[in-house]
Amino acid sequence: MVRNRFMATEGSHDWYHIERVRNIALLLAEKEGGNKEVIELAALLHDLEDYKLKDHLAAVPTIHQWLKQEGVEKEIADKIITMIDEVSFKGSGVETRCSSLESMILQDADRLDAIGAIGIARAFAYGGKKGNPIFLPDEKPTLHTSFEDYKQNNGSTIQHFHEKLLHIKDRINTQTAKHLAKERHQFMETFLQQIFQELNLKKMELHDGE
Repeated sequence: MVRNRFMATEGSHDWYHIERVRNIALLLAEKEGGNKEVIELAALLHDLEDYKLKDHLAAVPTIHQWLKQEGVEKEIADKIITMIDEVSFKGSGVETRCSSLESMILQDADRLDAIGAIGIARAFAYGGKKGNPIFLPDEKPTLHTSFEDYKQNNGSTIQHFHEKLLHIKDRINTQTAKHLAKERHQFMETFLQQIFQELNLKKMELHDGE
């Protein structure tokens, strides 16, 4: 069901993103523990109600409806719904706590797929879909203090690095994911340095932590 629903979505939130998140989450679970069945199911469903995909997924059953149809025990279903509610980045000024180890692993897996080389590719794919410019020279990063403000953001794709992607390595939960995030973060910094060099601009100060 999930594969069929997401094969036609744009590249930043397609089936292959979901598959990567599942694979990363299971890798993290091997090292960190947690209920692998719950983690895998939550990973497969985590974008089913994503606000960024509301037009494409308008006719899709809710996560709660699907879990009920499939006969998933209420306790497990409730945990999966909570995990999915906690997975999203909601703004650089918004804390996103996790209520379980499984939720931490899912959140880490989704965030790891948002950074590094694949994260760069996804950022520009999504920015292109929205019609956002690649770069605006006079933009200043915004500290979004609510999820509503964050959802309304329409800045350039380069601005997205400063408002989200460069914050991610400091918002990782598990030790295994922190190790993976470090290399991916460094790659993004190198990429941005090259971008600014090619634009012949004075190097902007890279955000390194909060």
